[in-house]
Amino acid sequence: MKLNKIEHVFFDLDHTLWDFDKNSSLTFLEIFKKWNISLKLEEFMEVYIKVNLKYWELYRDNRVSKEILRYGRLKDSFDSLKYTTSDDVIYGLSKDYIDFLPRNKHLLDGTLEILQYLKRKYKLHIITNGFEEVQRKKMATSGIAEFFHTITTSEEAGVKKPHLLIFKIALEKAGATAINSVMIGDNYEADILGSEKYGLQSIYFDYYRSSEISDIRQIQTLKDLVKFL
Repeated sequence: MKLNKIEHVFFDLDHTLWDFDKNSSLTFLEIFKKWNISLKLEEFMEVYIKVNLKYWELYRDNRVSKEILRYGRLKDSFDSLKYTTSDDVIYGLSKDYIDFLPRNKHLLDGTLEILQYLKRKYKLHIITNGFEEVQRKKMATSGIAEFFHTITTSEEAGVKKPHLLIFKIALEKAGATAINSVMIGDNYEADILGSEKYGLQSIYFDYYRSSEISDIRQIQTLKDLVKFL
């Protein structure tokens, strides 16, 4: 069912438009060679994706700092794989990861097509919990920055989704209201519950196709947005 009276579409970035898993894998492939890390990339990524998600949840809840997140997700992944290396190497990998990651530019299937489709009718915006210095580079490198009127990051807002203040700041920047806006994202708690609590409508992107929630608007591919917008 089409959403009515929508003028502004707010997107999350990672796992919603920007292919975080693929770009992250390519980054680790590059920096593992630089630092002579002798792990199979597939085995590492299987562990890292889960550990990284855990740390982002902790970061979102203000239970770890940015620095602890960057170090801890690598240290815990190595420990899980019983791979021993020094803290100096981990800190070096952590820095290189942030530097190298936004150089990769893979988008999820259908990203450019759906943005082209939506921009004809709506003003498009980004709300992201990602780091300020990285997210804007990702968007520029991948060629999607031009589609968006505003970008609101958690570092700019001083709080992270699902905190209501980040949605307030994003809507004010966009000149939008909750009534004429919709939020699209892959994190049910941060993107969907947070935005709806502030009064926006939402569309849940079931990125990993694991949702057991049935009473919300949801998509499994970006092209499915045409059902609602």
